[in-house]
Amino acid sequence: MLKAVVIGATGATGKELVEGLLQSDAYESVTVFVRKNQASSNSKLIIHQVDFEQPESWAHLVVGDVAFSALGTTLKVAGSKDKQWKVDYDYQFHFAKTAKINEIPSFVLVSAIGADAKSSVFYSRMKGALEQAIIKLNFEKLLIFQPGLLIRPGTDRQAEASFEKVIRFFNRLGIARKYRPIAVSDLAQKMIAYSLSTEAGVKIISSRELFTQK
Repeated sequence: MLKAVVIGATGATGKELVEGLLQSDAYESVTVFVRKNQASSNSKLIIHQVDFEQPESWAHLVVGDVAFSALGTTLKVAGSKDKQWKVDYDYQFHFAKTAKINEIPSFVLVSAIGADAKSSVFYSRMKGALEQAIIKLNFEKLLIFQPGLLIRPGTDRQAEASFEKVIRFFNRLGIARKYRPIAVSDLAQKMIAYSLSTEAGVKIISSRELFTQK
């Protein structure tokens, strides 16, 4: 049985991921790192309240078989590009680097469609830069998910809701299929399924591939 370690456990995708891992017979424990302490009665769940600004203080706790990173924020929530970069790049890279140092063989990253380190778009450039940095860490197995629009239950992000309607309209016309929205619950299940694969190396799972059977 496997041991999972997770950051981003309190976000929309992270919550679904942790729930799925706890329900999976393949995983014996799920260790999460969060900013605010939480209570849980599930014996498989181990919660560590940490300071993401001081990764060295909890590096020794990052141990297991598969590391999952579903951490992320928006520019609006972060308040500036520098602060968003800190969450979406710095925190995740430090986590990945620690996982590698601690000899965790597999790493699973939630990135985004259009990730490109050379992009003129800040968000895409940030995601692409993170992908490249983690690839260079040379995990035995690295899974990078590049979903399109994420459907979050009960979201209050009006822009996302409006964009989802537009994309679904185009999808019905057979247009912009690669941007097809995906529910965070479905993404989480795909992450777990791929994590159980025995294939080594780097695999990038595109938005299109998320809708094929795994």
